[in-house]
Amino acid sequence: MTPQPTAHPHGTAATAAARTSAETSAGTTGRAAAATVETVFRMESPRVVAGVARIVRDVGIAEELAQDALVAALEQWPRDGVPDNPGAWLMSTARHRAVDLIRRRENYARKLAEIGRDLSDAPPPDEPADPEDIDDDLLRLVFTACHPVLSAEARIALTLRLLGGLTTAEIARAFLVPEPTVAQRIVRAKRTLAKRNVAFEVPYGPDREARLGSVLDVIYLIFNEGYAATAGDDWLRPGLCEDALRLARVLSGLMPQEPEVHGLTALLEFQASRAAARTGPDGEPVLLKDQNRARWNRMLIARGVASLARADATSQKTPASPERGGARRGGPGPYVLQAAIAACHAHAYRYEETDWARIATLYGLLAARAPSPVVELNRAVAVSMAEGPAAALPLVDALTDVPALRDYHLLPSVRGDLLARLGRTREARAEFERAASLAHNARERDMLLRRAQEVP
Repeated sequence: MTPQPTAHPHGTAATAAARTSAETSAGTTGRAAAATVETVFRMESPRVVAGVARIVRDVGIAEELAQDALVAALEQWPRDGVPDNPGAWLMSTARHRAVDLIRRRENYARKLAEIGRDLSDAPPPDEPADPEDIDDDLLRLVFTACHPVLSAEARIALTLRLLGGLTTAEIARAFLVPEPTVAQRIVRAKRTLAKRNVAFEVPYGPDREARLGSVLDVIYLIFNEGYAATAGDDWLRPGLCEDALRLARVLSGLMPQEPEVHGLTALLEFQASRAAARTGPDGEPVLLKDQNRARWNRMLIARGVASLARADATSQKTPASPERGGARRGGPGPYVLQAAIAACHAHAYRYEETDWARIATLYGLLAARAPSPVVELNRAVAVSMAEGPAAALPLVDALTDVPALRDYHLLPSVRGDLLARLGRTREARAEFERAASLAHNARERDMLLRRAQEVP
């Protein structure tokens, strides 16, 4: 049998045991070190998993080895102190364990060869070189997790787990589905990749194009989790935004003829440009209308404008195709449309100058290209700004019975805002309080409760 790493697939039991041991033995210092371990691991786990997967060629085993490194850190850091470069420590530890695993495999194979004398002594052939290949383990991980042998739901769940560092509970909340459903998707996805012996690589030609739509989706979702965390005490997780934006930029260079790649890159550039203005001095969220736009990053906005121009230029030359991540019925694709919406905000130097009528029109086009109740909710917000809250309230009310939005906190939040603008204060306050009860991010929950109190 092939030797296996010692950690559980999700590291829960081993992690909890190591954490308890560390805290018992080292008291307050141990608890502080354990908290540091968890924080560092959440930030560094995607790189660790990607780096190890390149060695072992199995994303499931790579995640287990990364969890082994986490357990080792929980045992050693409270006792020996946190290393100067904790991310490098985790990577080094996981790689050492990966190398040990490979050596055990090789020793096992060598013994079989000695006994059976039926294994060839010829070295394995070199992997074919390709001028489009890039040396990026995180991108390899994305394309591997987005392999066509997996369902679309499984691809997204697995990539968010491995690359985004999200827990199954966070992924479930993001997609408004039960947590056990997400857990089953992830476990089955890893088993399928191992069983089908899927290569850890960025594919070429048609294979790359076939996976592009899923790759764009997961990069977008990873950025969103960093831009507005679904859970926890922090509103932003900048590391996820940086990783997603970097991957989008790499893809833009790798696939320069794909309009949706440039559209996604433009969208992320525009969104990232607002990061410094999205939180207050204590880390509390700042709404778009209250942001200091002088703090928006004009260099990122310029990059977004350039990427959107490239998307428009390439869309004139490249036929739209669902397989290539493009629009289904001609015209701009979903990410190009979202980038155009973000550009409207970026071009407005004051909130009052925002072209809400154009934004509402673009959301209408987006709803036709990629129908979604969340898109309809966003369109209702734009309609409320362009035509007034009375015009938008029926659009929002029509969404209250949509099952996917039943526990979505932004639905009552938007409804509360419309009711407050219409002077229906008691109802508005109740909606904000309901939104707060549904929010899982502590910062967002506090903001919604403040909004409930501030309704006149």
